Amino acid sequence: MVAFLKSELFLRFAGGFAIGVVGMVLLQPSEQPILSSAAIAATGSSSAAR
Repeated sequence: MVAFLKSELFLRFAGGFAIGVVGMVLLQPSEQPILSSAAIAATGSSSAAR
C-alpha cells in the first residue's frame, strides 16, 4: 500500500485531481444561468396546462 501511494501513477492521478478541483472552483459562475429558471418555469407551466 505504501509503495502504491509513493508510485508515480498515484502522484499523477492525485495531481490531476487537485488541478481539476481548483479549476472547477475557479470556473464557477457567480450567478445562476438565465436559462435554468426559465426552463424550470416552462416545464411547470406546460404540465399544468394539460
